[in-house]
Amino acid sequence: MSTVRGARERARIEVTAAIKDEAKKQLAAEGAAKLSLRAVARELGMASSAIYRYFPSRDELLTALIVDAYDSVGEAAEAAHRAAAETAGHLARWIAVTRAVRDWALAHPHEYALIYGSPVPGYTAPQATIGPASRVGLVLIAVVADAHRTDGLALPPLAGDLRAEAARMVTEFAPDLPPEAAPPLIAAWAQLFGLISFEIFGQFHRVVEAREAFFREAVTEMARTVGLPAGDG
Repeated sequence: MSTVRGARERARIEVTAAIKDEAKKQLAAEGAAKLSLRAVARELGMASSAIYRYFPSRDELLTALIVDAYDSVGEAAEAAHRAAAETAGHLARWIAVTRAVRDWALAHPHEYALIYGSPVPGYTAPQATIGPASRVGLVLIAVVADAHRTDGLALPPLAGDLRAEAARMVTEFAPDLPPEAAPPLIAAWAQLFGLISFEIFGQFHRVVEAREAFFREAVTEMARTVGLPAGDG
């Protein structure tokens, strides 16, 4: 009986992967707004009713693709951090992580567009996406928190009207950091994806040509604003 169950589980995994792969092709060709379970089933030679046993709705398939994309870019950031953590300084780690995120986006533009592009009409992301979506941010926090523990951060004092908000931020997602670190870190996180989005979606066309050098300079400046020690990159 266990052999039969194992075969069924393997078959389900294989079919689920095939559905996701075909859905990614549709994302590349048509965009997320036009993703259709029936169209995916048709391309795979499945009955329309059969695909609903794997994904009961378009939104569930979208959620699976979104979680996969967040996990993929998160894994890229985490791998870059691990690789740099043994020998590199804080600035070099920051640059390695941000470069890994950009490299992932350039290699997976359609998945990037799914998670950082325009919202899909009629779709509301469920709680299941929050953890995967946090992975890149948590790596950036880890780089800054390690610098804070070992060398300290060079940060200006907070504006008075931002102190309560900054205290809330560090309490909720960065308890190892001082409140002064939270606002510039959030700003750097937003700037990172703004830079990448401008490149992916074509806003840098005929504006920035030396994009690798431009990106490195920009993320180095971000590192300064979050208080990382200079001179180790």
